[in-house]
Amino acid sequence: MNIVLLSGGSGKRLWPLSNDTRSKQFIKIFKTETGDYESMVQRVYRQILTVDSSATVTIATSKSQVSAIHNQLGTDVGVSVEPCRRDTFPAIALAAAYLHDVQGVPETESVVVCPVDPYVEQDYFEALNALGRCAANSEANLVLMGIEPTYPSAKYGYIIPEEKEAVSRVSRFKEKPDEETAREYISKGALWNGGVFAFRLSYVLQRAHELIEFRDYQDLFKKYDTLEKISFDYAVVEHEPHIEVMRFGGMWKDMGTWNTLTEAMESPSIGKAILNETCENVHVVNELDVPVLCMGLKDMVVSASPEGILVSDKAQSSYIKPFVDAIDQQIMFAEKSWGSFRVIDIEEESMTIKVTLNAGHRMNYHSHERRDEVWTVIEGEGRTIIDGVERKVKAGDVIRMTAGTPHTIIADTALQVIEVQLGKDISVGDKRKYPSPKNTDIDSHKFQP
Repeated sequence: MNIVLLSGGSGKRLWPLSNDTRSKQFIKIFKTETGDYESMVQRVYRQILTVDSSATVTIATSKSQVSAIHNQLGTDVGVSVEPCRRDTFPAIALAAAYLHDVQGVPETESVVVCPVDPYVEQDYFEALNALGRCAANSEANLVLMGIEPTYPSAKYGYIIPEEKEAVSRVSRFKEKPDEETAREYISKGALWNGGVFAFRLSYVLQRAHELIEFRDYQDLFKKYDTLEKISFDYAVVEHEPHIEVMRFGGMWKDMGTWNTLTEAMESPSIGKAILNETCENVHVVNELDVPVLCMGLKDMVVSASPEGILVSDKAQSSYIKPFVDAIDQQIMFAEKSWGSFRVIDIEEESMTIKVTLNAGHRMNYHSHERRDEVWTVIEGEGRTIIDGVERKVKAGDVIRMTAGTPHTIIADTALQVIEVQLGKDISVGDKRKYPSPKNTDIDSHKFQP
């Protein structure tokens, strides 16, 4: 199975756990059999490989999410990086060119495209496998998954099939309606359009070349910022006369709001939280190392992270986005390919950050022009390279770098460092990257910039 997962957006409706670099699909809230927590993207990736261990999985995403993807899934997963946001048609066209030109997938093979963040069970991925087989053998150019609706939702578009068979030709599409109209659609056998579809790779490559002038993947990547912003539905689906839909009646939830996300939580709280016996239908997600106490609350969600604190009625939490859009602050937490960082304190001429590096990984070799840095190792063992000179470090060691000095740190074991940045103009843009120093035993394929 060739599957493309569309991973876009900043997930602002799940603030304060999500931000401009940490989208909702990377938030670890789903409990695994071992008692640990996994994110939506980890859950979906695991479920795909359980159904088909040989599946070719490619994530179509923005460059801001690449580090988090490698952090959570490793380097085996394929990543089609969008240089900038251009909606779903350019993203899928780029991913199709990536599959053919970079991954070597033959044009005759089928490809399944779906969002990265549905909350589903194993039968959904078995259905995706069947959808891919259907696309490979069907006379239709597109085969969609139609989700059997459980209520008259105004959040989704609708697919109206010609017949009630498991696979049917599509009669027509309907945009997101009001609830009364949705009820009418459902009475006529309409299905939710969950943005899941399959096609032969040759079909989308052909349509892409018809609508965009490009030679191959590299050429399309270079001119990506000039492409029209348009959805796959508008660019392709609405103009394709040969479309079929396959019914899916299993569990399917869109985890786009706090209200729907808390429905999928197995316990009322994650992190340090105390709920007294008078609380009803209350969920807490706490990423801070301080306790949250809830008393006498009903139908509430409470979330605390370095980005902020949310206390909201569950129904009202759906209207969070305009308030979050008005918040302008430093990113306080982010996952990188080598680990993660969390901002601890910000002053006028200093910033203090806790850096966690995974064993066997490192930061890229870089310098800053307008700030000095001080690293204090608090856990683990590793090596620093300062201006080309390598030195072993361990818990308790302090390393100082003046502005303009190239430096990096390598984690031989899991490593935690307190980084203090000192300067009058501290900015994420103040960074110059260098090639990795020679004569160091670094396994370079692990280290993403």
